[in-house]
Amino acid sequence: MTGAPADITFQYPPELFNLLVDVVPLLNRSKQDVLVFFRGAGVPDNMTSDIATRLRAAPKDINKYEMVRTVLERLNAKGEPALRERREVLRRVVDFANFDTCWPSDQLKAKGLVASIREVVNQKDAFTRMNNAREEERHTRLAEVQRVAAEKRERTSRIETAKRELYSLFGAATTAQDRGKRLETALNNLFQAYGVLVCKAFHLVGETGEGIVEQIDGVIELGGVLYFVEMKWYRDPVGKPEISEHLVRLMSRAEVRGIFISASDYTEPAIHTVREFLQHKVLILSTLQEIVRLLEQQDDLAEFLTKKVQAAQIHKNPYFRPHDGQARGAS
Repeated sequence: MTGAPADITFQYPPELFNLLVDVVPLLNRSKQDVLVFFRGAGVPDNMTSDIATRLRAAPKDINKYEMVRTVLERLNAKGEPALRERREVLRRVVDFANFDTCWPSDQLKAKGLVASIREVVNQKDAFTRMNNAREEERHTRLAEVQRVAAEKRERTSRIETAKRELYSLFGAATTAQDRGKRLETALNNLFQAYGVLVCKAFHLVGETGEGIVEQIDGVIELGGVLYFVEMKWYRDPVGKPEISEHLVRLMSRAEVRGIFISASDYTEPAIHTVREFLQHKVLILSTLQEIVRLLEQQDDLAEFLTKKVQAAQIHKNPYFRPHDGQARGAS
């Protein structure tokens, strides 16, 4: 069967062809039965009409084996257009069960030939199934590669868009408050592009009509843990009072940690306050400059923040800067 087409019925290979030529005459007692067999398999009359004419004119001049060989050769020569007929001929032989219709002297030989054809078909089917399985696996791998590549392109595109949005803040002639709101939007879009954003900015309203009692700039998830994100655009370094507001917000949530991102630097008292707060909860400090540097180096945001969290947990360094290894205020 080496070199046979992937579909055994696309064109009968030599071994199968010869077995069919030997068995079809045995399965049909008369020459007319042979023609009926092929007609029942859907073989068109134009492939058998000349044979039928010869049978009527000189029936002794043609035998069943010649008839079968001629029709099968014609089916093979037709290629794909005769695919259905070839499959039906083969199916009728493989499914043949009532050997009592054969001549008694042909029954054992017919059974043996049908068994041989079934074996060839089963072997070929197994080969085809293996080929199909390999091809399906290849297509699955290719589809997965394409899916991953498409997701990567989409992610890169979202990051580039968020990056441009962030960079535009530095040239905007607006108030610090307006820049702070735009910073919230830009960073939340960046978190979303990296797949860590849980919730954008929102506020909580008091139950007794006192209006907005708390403003949350954003919520992200790292390693299955939620982090409240505070984003500020101050001209001067962030001091202890500004940090303390965020600490109070975190203390009112049992399982939530914090991230503070500022367009300016932090004072030493602010860093010290956060380091002492690490006894109760994790809060990490970052600057907008660090985020910009990360984007320029095309690093991963989640990994960057995770390193900061680990430094805070292990070394009590809330202001660890992975890109330059600095940790201001470290004890």
